Amino acid sequence: MIAKTLVTSLLLLCAAATLAAERPNIIFILADDLGWGDLACYGHPQVKTPHLDRLAEQGTLFRQFYVASPVCSPSRAAFLTGEHPAREGIHGHFGSIAENSERQMPQSLAPNRPTLVSDLKRAGYATAHIGKWHLRNNVAAILGREPDTDEGQGPTPEDYGFDFVGSGEPFGGAGPKDDPYYRARSSRVFVDEAIRFIGQHSNRPFYVQLWMLLPHARLNPLPEQLKPYAHLRPGPDFPHHSAAELYLASVTDMDQQIGRLLATLDTMGIADNTLIVFTSDNGPEDIHVVNAGHTGVGSTGPFRGRKRSLYEGGIRLPFIVRWPGQFPAGRTDDTSVISALDLRPTLSTVAGVVPGPGRVADGEDVSDILKGKARGRTKPLFWEWRFPIIGDAVHQSPRIAVREGDWKLLLNPDRSRVELYALRDDPTELTNFARERPEVVARLATFALSQKEQLPPDQPESKGGPPPVSSWSGLKAPAIP
Repeated sequence: MIAKTLVTSLLLLCAAATLAAERPNIIFILADDLGWGDLACYGHPQVKTPHLDRLAEQGTLFRQFYVASPVCSPSRAAFLTGEHPAREGIHGHFGSIAENSERQMPQSLAPNRPTLVSDLKRAGYATAHIGKWHLRNNVAAILGREPDTDEGQGPTPEDYGFDFVGSGEPFGGAGPKDDPYYRARSSRVFVDEAIRFIGQHSNRPFYVQLWMLLPHARLNPLPEQLKPYAHLRPGPDFPHHSAAELYLASVTDMDQQIGRLLATLDTMGIADNTLIVFTSDNGPEDIHVVNAGHTGVGSTGPFRGRKRSLYEGGIRLPFIVRWPGQFPAGRTDDTSVISALDLRPTLSTVAGVVPGPGRVADGEDVSDILKGKARGRTKPLFWEWRFPIIGDAVHQSPRIAVREGDWKLLLNPDRSRVELYALRDDPTELTNFARERPEVVARLATFALSQKEQLPPDQPESKGGPPPVSSWSGLKAPAIP
């Protein structure tokens, strides 16, 4: 009997060890305000990003990846929950308690929400969050000052189940007041912490959430970081660096630090069993934003729209995945439409765990697409943006959008300003087919407005909501039947 019990125990241990070996380590790297066209492998003519380019060469580069919101907090919430962020009332970035209340938003992502992190912990993963968080209140952290009496502290990443939380909480913040180069140094600091965590947990599957500060404004690169782009300075006697110098130097430094992380995985011999995801939270900042204009040189590639816009440039981002031997290497996928909402169900599947319960599963498991299968989505994608958009009228999109196949419809909730684009032939969204294809408009509008009805109601304009739709610029198509 003892022998039988011993054999059974050994078999169970072997099975558990085999299952653990089949579960990859996962590293999710998220840039901040990096545009679709801001990497050399996505066609940027000047930027130097050799390490991310190599990641793409060893993995798959996707050209039709979308985030769930054109700004940071709701975008980040969607990565973790797999649900549209407005279901949680997260419509914009988290600010002070007063600002969040004015916009009828919560003060944080609810810490009891099932997330990708809780899924992976059930699968036995060691988990770490390092870098920017921005899923709770306290805008004071950005400003580099002590919280006002009405600002308080919200839940920290530890409250969401992370075993380790590194620098940068709660926003990735301003850092020490006496260090004007904190943001410039942040990528190295974050990667150092990631390397230490990996070294301490390499005997079990780990999940590292590495959310960078760059290239979000304000940028102040170190002199040595600027050297590769000295040729972009307006002239030897010009007192200031060009916006291009500052922006590209910041992107390149982030790339170099990611390169150190990749080299560490190689040295430790765990690169082949580590799944890496790289993307950004939303499109690049607009040049019209006060104190952030120099980041307005970020590239959206061929797309119209920037941060805060539902046009492609605000929500279509770079997406690179690598898992040697499991995902195709050296592949570019031009056709698969993937969403940030898919990350949770996909990585949970890869980890061998069923996602915990949620309100609605807005995302879908696309692990088969990452492995090389070509297929369409099972349901359309939906977006909502409730606030005014800074910048040129060309970037000011309607307030809701939906994509099904190659069709993308944008409209306001009152059925005004209807725009229909055929993205395969018109990725820049210049030719409005709303008049020519009323049947497509009617079908997609029905879906979009039904999704809108499931969300918390719009706040009144007096509470900081958007202006009346009649004041939004742009051509109007006939009302939807």
